[in-house]
Amino acid sequence: MSSEKEPLFSSKNLKLLTSPLGSQNPITVQVLGICSALAVTAKLEPAIVMSLSVIFVLIFSNLIISLIRNTIPSRIRIIVQLTIVASLVILVDQVLKAFAYEVSKQLSVFVGLIITNCIIMGRLEAFALGNKPWPSVLDGLGNGAGYGIILVIVAFFRELLGTGTLTLPGIGELQVIPDFLYKAGYVNNGLMILPPMALITVGIIIWVQRSKNKDLIDVS
Repeated sequence: MSSEKEPLFSSKNLKLLTSPLGSQNPITVQVLGICSALAVTAKLEPAIVMSLSVIFVLIFSNLIISLIRNTIPSRIRIIVQLTIVASLVILVDQVLKAFAYEVSKQLSVFVGLIITNCIIMGRLEAFALGNKPWPSVLDGLGNGAGYGIILVIVAFFRELLGTGTLTLPGIGELQVIPDFLYKAGYVNNGLMILPPMALITVGIIIWVQRSKNKDLIDVS
């Protein structure tokens, strides 16, 4: 057996980071985590905060499960996973209530529902239980980032076209579409801030992605 260690950012490890951003995106390819993508994307700020929360939970739940993977009895592994994820979600929820209360109110129950997010449970089962800590961390970061990118894109277009503004954490609401356009007759598209437009926007992203990458098209 070779004693040579694999580089931290080998091509294999880098693929764990990059694949979920494109060809293995958890939302647009695996169709996971759709509920929160539809529910918290009316404004950009809650979408960013939700993305960061999921990334945090994914990284550390993957890490913890990977560290103790050889000690978890198979018959109670789901209970152990849920306990770890729930503990991390409670930590995130309390931090948000302490330091970003208004955003916490906007996210409402969806922070708590991170516990049952299919992406998190799927990565714990499919990857962290069978891999070492460092690859598990990268897998969590990659899938969390892939999830977050879609949320941010959807929220960006929904808020911009729906209200003419962009709301950023720590900055607040910024008027993006200038007043002279409104005076010239421009009108915000109120349909964009309604829940159905979140699904339509995700559908457009899926269409664009598959039009650029034909390998993602299921021809069966």
